[in-house]
Amino acid sequence: MKARLIKRTAPLAAGLSLVLLAGCGGAQDGGASEESRVVVGMSDEVLATDPADGYDPGSWLLFNNVFQSLLSFPKGGTTPEPDAAEKCGFEGGTSTVYRCTLREDLKFSNGNPLTSEDVKFSFERAIAIASDSGPGPLLATIGSIETPDERTVVFRLKSADATFPSKIASGAGSIVDHREYDSGGLRDDGKAFGSGPYKLDSFTEDEAVFSINPEYKGNATVRNGGVTLKLYHGNQDKLAANLKKGEVDVAYRGLTAKEVAGLQGSVSDDDKQISVVEGGSAEVQHLVFNMKHPVAGKLAVRRAFAYLVDRDALVRDTYDATAEPLYSIIPAGIAGHNTAFFERYGDRPQPAKAREALRSAGITGKVQLTLWSTSSRFGPATDQELAAIAKQLNDSGLFKADVKSVEFDQYQKDIDAGKYGTYVQGWVPDYPDPDNFTQPFFGPGNVLNNNYENKEITGKIIPETSAMADRAATESKFAELQNLVAEDVPLLPLWQGKQYAVAHGSITGLEWTLDASTVFRFWEIQKG
Repeated sequence: MKARLIKRTAPLAAGLSLVLLAGCGGAQDGGASEESRVVVGMSDEVLATDPADGYDPGSWLLFNNVFQSLLSFPKGGTTPEPDAAEKCGFEGGTSTVYRCTLREDLKFSNGNPLTSEDVKFSFERAIAIASDSGPGPLLATIGSIETPDERTVVFRLKSADATFPSKIASGAGSIVDHREYDSGGLRDDGKAFGSGPYKLDSFTEDEAVFSINPEYKGNATVRNGGVTLKLYHGNQDKLAANLKKGEVDVAYRGLTAKEVAGLQGSVSDDDKQISVVEGGSAEVQHLVFNMKHPVAGKLAVRRAFAYLVDRDALVRDTYDATAEPLYSIIPAGIAGHNTAFFERYGDRPQPAKAREALRSAGITGKVQLTLWSTSSRFGPATDQELAAIAKQLNDSGLFKADVKSVEFDQYQKDIDAGKYGTYVQGWVPDYPDPDNFTQPFFGPGNVLNNNYENKEITGKIIPETSAMADRAATESKFAELQNLVAEDVPLLPLWQGKQYAVAHGSITGLEWTLDASTVFRFWEIQKG
């Protein structure tokens, strides 16, 4: 479970999710001409081309465009719909048996037929390989897979899991050709064979080239002649410069807030207008409290902390308003979101209430606390953000807080060892369901490693919501969970990210590539 927090976390300030919009998307296909090929620049790495291994944003971008899943998330939607499957659903009134019927005559990009054998092989392979950086945690509830015929797949789950459709609609559900992949080992040749809208023509350290898959049958309508993905390995200045030069049509994941602001309304070297547009995101950031720490482990300290943090000032001054204040663990746009921390602690510093919380617990001196950060993972703005929080605490006269920042490898080791009292963590969801913002943090195998357990949450709310196929019916339960967390304060929600698009020329359709599903849809981008 820990791999999700590490591998799927995207630094907001160091590399905002960016897409550039210069108008509304058209409905007609872009055709297959080289002139309609789109060049996308990204500062993230693509760490894997094998779906049994990659769990990072760059790899999932590749998976979502090259491979097909039984289900997929529609643009702007958070409820999965059949894709490689013709239909899917739970059987018998429970959330333990899930049956899918495949579309007829599916083929991989190499021309091989895609049948239920490939689906079974793909899931069993990912589970068996159990890569540390793979999607195994999302598939943990699969008990067995049956294939009664070439078009039918039946998943028998170990326990009720109503979020299973969302899990397999993510990159974790990528279907591979059983003839092209080793059941016991990972590919390391940079090749990929899927049945998605695109095929991977070549992959190097600096570039991935995608062309249209003529064998594709699914929900997507391709509106361009292919995509070239240029990888900038964290070099934000070079990405911005190449966008200005016209060498890149779209900048995605990699420009800072200041760079975005500077590009808005500018023109490229060939006099094409550059536009920036804002999109939604379910990326969040929290401050985490170690419940066994001698200082942060005290409830009164955590509550006093919650009374003093000014989120509006943080997103305004540190992130140039490229984020929104977050007042609960489930972000806006995800079913079940509430504002439990706003209701409990307000949206402005309240020193008097913070003092009362401390004094009622017999704490009379200044609370000494170190806030731990890692700029190598979350970007330099995170250090600035924590410094601002420390100042807010110290200005109250109740705290003596400081900030320390270390390299990410050391940071994670120290968290695992329980050395930190308060530390920052970010989260990019695997699928847009409230379960993905709660179960990893408060269920078995807590990925935050902060020693928090609430028996009402772990023993009742999480199991009950996991079994509820009607996800709308879970809202009251998730509201209860969020309220409990606001009372216990094992973590403090800080902000919810925004996504941005920056593009020049006649690029359209980018408004459909960024939403809470975290799927960047190459096929929606059109070059006029």
